[in-house]
Amino acid sequence: MTAALQPATLPTAKDVRDMLEGLFGKAVVVSPGDPVSLNDKPAVAVYVDPTMATTALCLVDLRLGAWLAGALALLPKGGLEDAIDEGELYPMHLEALYEVVNIAASMFNGEGVNHSKLQTLHAPGESIPGDIAGLAAAFNRIDLKVDVAGFGSGHLSIVMAH
Repeated sequence: MTAALQPATLPTAKDVRDMLEGLFGKAVVVSPGDPVSLNDKPAVAVYVDPTMATTALCLVDLRLGAWLAGALALLPKGGLEDAIDEGELYPMHLEALYEVVNIAASMFNGEGVNHSKLQTLHAPGESIPGDIAGLAAAFNRIDLKVDVAGFGSGHLSIVMAH
């Protein structure tokens, strides 16, 4: 008889820092931050379990989305600042950010936990389905300020579906 799998737990600020530092190979400072809301037009990563039920969301504001993309793909800061000023991430930024939030799924997985994977990444300003928009306002969440060395800071919120 196997034990029933449990839903993933909310990652800590340290979990986020460790994941990002391991990914980028550079210092990342993570501290409590302001909540990211859909009014901020963030990138929204949606994670699902094997039954395709939503397990978690990761809301990344435009600034942090640019910095995370730049840190992963070693993009020049000037182009990232241009994207921020224009209020949108370019396709190459979204591709790199997709990789970051895909790897972030590792924070929702572990022994005895129902497996979660990235289902989709909604670009900043893209229409969000109603059920995802409703979940984005849930209370089982952590709101963080993230500062990526050599790039800059922004905010992210992780929201659990349970």
